[in-house]
Amino acid sequence: MNHAPVRSRPPLDDRRLQLLGQLEKKTLWLSHWMIHNANHIRPKPEPLKVGGHQASCASMATLMTALYFHELRPEDRVAVKPHASPLFHAIQYLLGHQDRDRLERFRAFGGAQSYPSRTKDADDVDFSTGSVGLGAAQTIFASLVQDYLVEHGWMQGRPPGRMIALVGDAELDEGNVYEALLEGWKNHLRNCWWIIDYNRQSLDAIVRDNLFTRFDELFRAFGWEVVTIKYGHALRAAFAEPGGERLREWIDACPNQLYSALTFQGGAAWRKRLLDDIGDQGPVSALLEARSDDELARLMTNLGGHDLPALLEAFATAPTDRPVVFIAYTIKGYGTPLAGHKDNHGGIMTVDQMAAFKTDHRIADGREFEPFEGLAEDVARDLPAFLESVPFARTFPRRFAAPRLAVPDTLPFQPAETLSTQEGFGKLMAELGKAREDFAGRIVTTSPDVASSTGLSGWINRVGLFSRMPQEDTFKAEKVPSLQKWGLTPEGRHVELGIAEMNLFLMLSAAGLSHSLFGERLLPVGTLYDPFVMRGLDALNYACYQDARFVLAGTPSGVTLAPEGGAHQSIGTPLIGMAQDGLASFEPAWVDELAAILAWSFDYMQRDGSDPAPEHDWLRDETGGSVYLRLSTRQLEQPTRTLDKALRDQIVAGGYWLRPPSPSTSVVLAYQGAVAPNVMQAALRLAERRADVGVLAVTSADRLDAGWRAAQRTRRRDRDAEDRARPSHVERLLAAVPRDALLVTILDGHPATLSWLGGVRGHRVQALGVEHFGQSGTIPDLHRAYGLDAAAIVEAVEEGLRRPGFAEV
Repeated sequence: MNHAPVRSRPPLDDRRLQLLGQLEKKTLWLSHWMIHNANHIRPKPEPLKVGGHQASCASMATLMTALYFHELRPEDRVAVKPHASPLFHAIQYLLGHQDRDRLERFRAFGGAQSYPSRTKDADDVDFSTGSVGLGAAQTIFASLVQDYLVEHGWMQGRPPGRMIALVGDAELDEGNVYEALLEGWKNHLRNCWWIIDYNRQSLDAIVRDNLFTRFDELFRAFGWEVVTIKYGHALRAAFAEPGGERLREWIDACPNQLYSALTFQGGAAWRKRLLDDIGDQGPVSALLEARSDDELARLMTNLGGHDLPALLEAFATAPTDRPVVFIAYTIKGYGTPLAGHKDNHGGIMTVDQMAAFKTDHRIADGREFEPFEGLAEDVARDLPAFLESVPFARTFPRRFAAPRLAVPDTLPFQPAETLSTQEGFGKLMAELGKAREDFAGRIVTTSPDVASSTGLSGWINRVGLFSRMPQEDTFKAEKVPSLQKWGLTPEGRHVELGIAEMNLFLMLSAAGLSHSLFGERLLPVGTLYDPFVMRGLDALNYACYQDARFVLAGTPSGVTLAPEGGAHQSIGTPLIGMAQDGLASFEPAWVDELAAILAWSFDYMQRDGSDPAPEHDWLRDETGGSVYLRLSTRQLEQPTRTLDKALRDQIVAGGYWLRPPSPSTSVVLAYQGAVAPNVMQAALRLAERRADVGVLAVTSADRLDAGWRAAQRTRRRDRDAEDRARPSHVERLLAAVPRDALLVTILDGHPATLSWLGGVRGHRVQALGVEHFGQSGTIPDLHRAYGLDAAAIVEAVEEGLRRPGFAEV
């Protein structure tokens, strides 16, 4: 089925081209003045450079004018090159979607952001950018998610949009770009455009010569249509003159550094070099002599990326049934005194240069931010109506809201006497594969080639693998026995990725924004080996920064994955879960805890700030977010109990008492995750020595810590508030523990994860955990070696109680 969008473009006559050209000038001016104002005019409390990227904006002014004011439709989504942020804000300002105050506060608190941000900007950013390469790759996965929605019949009556990336050529040095391109090829990518700003300059250097040929070959290898936009109409016309073909040959052979240097030096330098290299006292010399120095400089910089007719023609004739990359030749700093200089990346025009630039643009003092200042009277008269007719601007904002799906308080699973949390997760997902509730039908899973080893096999056997192009399970067709029945169909609900964790998080990010981007809610669940969370941290942070919503299961984890050795064992991931904004992390020990947490997670993912603040804790649960589950392969004997609402609430809030303290309690063992049996054994041994021991089951150090810190902030902010007397969940848990008791914290991860518990009420702490890379062995061997077994816990208690101020047991 062909779901390529059908598009009608406004007629492109001379008047429209003229107005587009004037808008190009206005976006260039506003973007540059915004940066100048931030650095030279707006009061600053310190002498630091505010920054901005005037040259990077200039190279894209024509490209973005052609897109936003002519080519784009409301259903299209764009990832804007990070350093073109001021240009984006200027365009949105002209379209009425950004206000002057935020432009004046560019890069200041509450103002337009330095790089486009979905969550911090007010002007309808589609995809956040900033960490280069990620915005571009995100468009591939957004396109795949759009296809998923189309194939499942959830976008009836709505045309699919193009997912468009405006990419700096130096961004293509990022390795994640090529991982994403390969995934796009495997998943039959379409409705995706990348427009490369090929200005041949990076932050520190000039891009290598003939890099465009590598781009051409790479993209074609991945199935993309390659459209090169190298020359503008003036250069094309010059090539048709006598001597023009030799001029073309010289340009094609010119090294990037030389072209940039001559651009900066201007017309006289162009003339001297061209006459020296190809002047012939005949047609070539005549071609050059027919132009003044200024005219020659304009001709030699008339590249395709700065020529509106060339760009609009390329966009209009591009194919619609496959991905397209446009290699648009541009000049960094085009139209400014910074053009071509190799130091211009972070350069900013001087006050004198800006004064001359201001005169060129006919801007009066005090009217620098006026939308139509400096334009001819007839242009200023016609532009408001023109802007109102721009197709892209007809719908604003272009964000959707999807209905919230009801989720039960806990999820069913087949109990067993012993289970690991990884096995329990698999059972829970398999049951969801059979479920008929609306929310279950919106669950989509993804994994970087480790679905079977992270517990998803049962789920996939029920729901199948997703692909636009059906593919039969050959083993099944050939009657070869296999536990995996994994045919590829458009109805499948698991997206199997290659072994690239960056792609996993980008896929989760795209699927986790489907409710906003496409108006259809998905509940994405991703799995990976827990230590390899760190392989995709940049993309995980990027997904959370965009406020994407998903569940991430990191499994297996810790040195408890004993035989696998240090390469597959994780240490610092609990701290990552605590530190990552927008991500609530959990590490349950028991499967019934996991069932309650997972049910809560599917609801938490859907929250948007409209829920009332919960009364039982200080967490910002009304706003929702994503969830990280750190799971283990260690089989534990499962408790025989039924969780009531009060206990489920405590599990979700971060912890509960397995063995409550008493006024005579001298020791509390606070544990998280799969070390639970070790802690229970230690508690029994200590009880034999007549120690009164409390046992605190921590399901989420992250949630306990976040609630405590939120309560502290509120108390500092308003000391007279009624809420001042209301403790956080962890404060309530520890309130019954005598002040002179010892806390011993234990987890299969970095000990700092729980060591802060002593700061809640001033208890002394002995923190046990893992600080060094693991190795292969048995679980008893490794728990003994790293101080996690019952003997080590008892020893830590005895050592702590020997300190001054503690009575001997």
